[in-house]
Amino acid sequence: MNIREANIDDSETIKRLIISVLDEYGLKSDPGSTDKDLENLDRNYKNNNGYFGVVEEQGDIVATVGIYKIDGTTCELRKMYSHPSVRAQGLGKRLLKHAIEKAMILGYKEVVLETASPLKEAISLYKKYGFVEYKPAHLSSRCDQAFKLDLI
Repeated sequence: MNIREANIDDSETIKRLIISVLDEYGLKSDPGSTDKDLENLDRNYKNNNGYFGVVEEQGDIVATVGIYKIDGTTCELRKMYSHPSVRAQGLGKRLLKHAIEKAMILGYKEVVLETASPLKEAISLYKKYGFVEYKPAHLSSRCDQAFKLDLI
């Protein structure tokens, strides 16, 4: 399974995957706010000093990860989700490592992220990679925790 940059044709499949994973964990999609960035991946990621990647298996998108610009030095890890069929195979580690490398290449000094308590596996992974909890000025509606990682 290779990670590749998403393209405009992937948008609907990406949305379906993310909504299905959110549903699985009892979380709600918010297309008017938290998930509005999915409406135009090029504008919100690729053309805004960011990145959105997908993993395909046998032609199906099974995982996603995004790097979203917050400001000139800080980016946000967003939309790191995977289909249940590909979990527990080290894909989360690969996605996170890939995202951190992309953030460094794009010139960011810090990665932040927001998450929700039900996503225990992801939270454990973030902590293993050195992310530390912090209190942001604002959290999106479905999130109750935030983490950050200094890249320098």
